[in-house]
Amino acid sequence: MNREHWKNSIVYQIYPRSYKDSNHDGIGDIPGIIEKLDYVKDLGVNVIWLSPVYASPNDDNGYDISDYVSINPEYGTMDDMDLLIQEARNRGIKIIMDLVINHTSDEHKWFIESQKIDSPYRDYYIWREKPNNWTSFFSGSAWDKIGGSYYLHLFSKKQPDLNWNNPKVMEEIQKVMKFWLDKGIYGFRCDVINVIFKSSLANGKKRLVLTGREFYHSQEGCHDILRTLRKEVLDHYESFTVGETVLVNTKEANDLILPERKELDMVFGFEHMEVDQINNKWFKTKFKPNKLIKVLTKWQKEVYWNANYLSNHDQPRALSRFGDDKVYRVESAKMLATLNLTLKGTPYIYQGEEIGMTNGDFKSLDEYKDIETHRIYALATKLKFPKWYRMKMIRKTSRDNARTPMQWSPGGGFSSKKPWLKMNENTVKINVLDSIQNSDSILNYYKELISIRRESDILMNGSFEPLYMKHGLFMFKRVHTNQAIISISNLTKRAKKMPIKFSGKIILSNYKRENMSDQLLKPYESILLMEEA
Repeated sequence: MNREHWKNSIVYQIYPRSYKDSNHDGIGDIPGIIEKLDYVKDLGVNVIWLSPVYASPNDDNGYDISDYVSINPEYGTMDDMDLLIQEARNRGIKIIMDLVINHTSDEHKWFIESQKIDSPYRDYYIWREKPNNWTSFFSGSAWDKIGGSYYLHLFSKKQPDLNWNNPKVMEEIQKVMKFWLDKGIYGFRCDVINVIFKSSLANGKKRLVLTGREFYHSQEGCHDILRTLRKEVLDHYESFTVGETVLVNTKEANDLILPERKELDMVFGFEHMEVDQINNKWFKTKFKPNKLIKVLTKWQKEVYWNANYLSNHDQPRALSRFGDDKVYRVESAKMLATLNLTLKGTPYIYQGEEIGMTNGDFKSLDEYKDIETHRIYALATKLKFPKWYRMKMIRKTSRDNARTPMQWSPGGGFSSKKPWLKMNENTVKINVLDSIQNSDSILNYYKELISIRRESDILMNGSFEPLYMKHGLFMFKRVHTNQAIISISNLTKRAKKMPIKFSGKIILSNYKRENMSDQLLKPYESILLMEEA
């Protein structure tokens, strides 16, 4: 079976809760996604990554799963899910789902049973009489107490970690994977996949964040698990996997994805998501394009195959972060699209990115719904950070920035009822309806760019060769069978002199440039150029 057909994919991430509400309860759902499949097809992508729709009490918006083989009633039914898979297939679109196997919900039947000391499910989780000194990703101790025992949770206390030293856990997860693959899904985005195996429960070296991580970060036992899942499950299906990998460098990424390793197909790295922060994502510094360019180039050169993205459900909107969401919103959105879709690897587009959606416009703490945001705000309050600074922290970094409802029309178009999360008021000007009608819109630029990529062997399979990476300018060449496409991006709001004289046929330009005679790059200008033979 050819396992590398996914190299020709372009993935569109849907966050179901915020995509389209079909039953007028303020919450997006599966029938709402089905309703918008023609829109997704028209965009030109061929894979949808669906964030969790499993049964869940929603402590962490679905990443706390109470039943892996049931659908959260807020999103619909299993019949709805079957229909989504079929209707997507009818349009030439495959679906990948989140595989969350580091932890379950504390309301999962396994965990409820595990609270009995003599239960066969006791060893499905990590219980101890005394906690060690590990700290969680959501701040505070990674242990909580029930009865006389403590259980480990690297994330929320309602997300107890599974014990991957127990072979029964491996059996259960294989059943879950087969259940969904048999239904016709295409594969999995594997949540925090490189922290699932704990090699020891000893006290960790004390750190400002994530004390204990040396005992669970990218352990050899994790590689063993992934090889087993590949051999026993994934190799029997036409499928692919992308791993969300915490704190990995390029070597650790390759250790997970090189074909001879037989583990994952690609991973999401986060180094480029750290270029505007100091030690921790909540402490932002001024964005300097050269830092982003340097990290992207390193991963392009050193990693076997990249999962390229600038936005997702856990990150602030790329446009508000790496572009200009005010004066040059359209130009910088198109430039970021060009950058993301011309790099080597598989591009991922997050819902709303294709119309230039921006960070949320929340006015007060109670408008935020994200559990992590509220915990960080409480911690900052405890540390006596002034209120203005606390609000600045969450305004820039909260995951809710990316989770505001999809802006379908000037009136919103997401739901006829009050949405579960405040919709950005700029939907009046930034929405799908207006974008479809405007030939020069960000959306129509995305469609053209996606079409160019899907029809180009050079952009799909070509090598990456950096040409210039200074002064906020990123120029690189994609080469395949003696043909080359040059991608040129100005990541700044200043006009810049072209440092290299290029000639060739312009394939795409966000300023509708017709030739290369003008050697001045406009603010946030991007150009795709077919190099002359």
